[in-house]
Amino acid sequence: MFRDESACNTYNYGDSVYWDARYIHEAAAGSFDWYQRYHALRPFVRKYIPTSSRVLMVGCGNAVMSEDMVKDGYENIMNVDISCVAIEMMRRKYEHIPQLKYLQMDVRDMGFFLDDSFDSVIDKGTLDSLMCGTDAPISASQMLGEVSRILKPGGIYMLITYGDPTARMSHINRPAYNWKIDLYIIPRPGFQRPPGSTSSPKSYLTPVPTTDKGLLPADYILEDPDSHFIYICTKMGENTHLNNSPPFFH
Repeated sequence: MFRDESACNTYNYGDSVYWDARYIHEAAAGSFDWYQRYHALRPFVRKYIPTSSRVLMVGCGNAVMSEDMVKDGYENIMNVDISCVAIEMMRRKYEHIPQLKYLQMDVRDMGFFLDDSFDSVIDKGTLDSLMCGTDAPISASQMLGEVSRILKPGGIYMLITYGDPTARMSHINRPAYNWKIDLYIIPRPGFQRPPGSTSSPKSYLTPVPTTDKGLLPADYILEDPDSHFIYICTKMGENTHLNNSPPFFH
């Protein structure tokens, strides 16, 4: 797979220099959450991640999702980002909230964390950023390998992305990770169905059936062409082998 040329601009989103400069420039603007706010993601988070879980938020930036999760009862969220500027800002902002911890770290090398040490990893745009950087396939493989390593068996990697299965499955659906993958699709914030639409609204809380290659069926129609995709990747035990074949259902 190549870089996500269709969604990238000339910035190198995998570079700490870019992010440090951006957070300094935009400091006065306050927090920013990529793609979706917590209230839209809450049904998925609460379904797959117990509040007692040890959670890792990769590429946390200056988003408020972790804060919102703590308000919703989550007890232990480690936040990492490649930008030392963002991490220092967030440490100061949340120094009074013991449930939130912040570390400057490159998600391609998270050797600070032990194997099997997290119950869940949440990624809202971080893999997408690496896919826009140089050496995108290598960076993606390094990050996903680290995510798989630090997840406990039975743990959840929740990937929220603009990347549809044709752009993401080849990266996440690899035997080395041994992940069982469920796919959900939700519209972008503010999306409204076209006036006069006669089709029944889709249930966003139902996993989307996929082909034996993990792709959307040829006749599947996105209600919102700019939808976001949520991949729920469950790390299976060492003795459990999957080929994420026919449709994923609960």
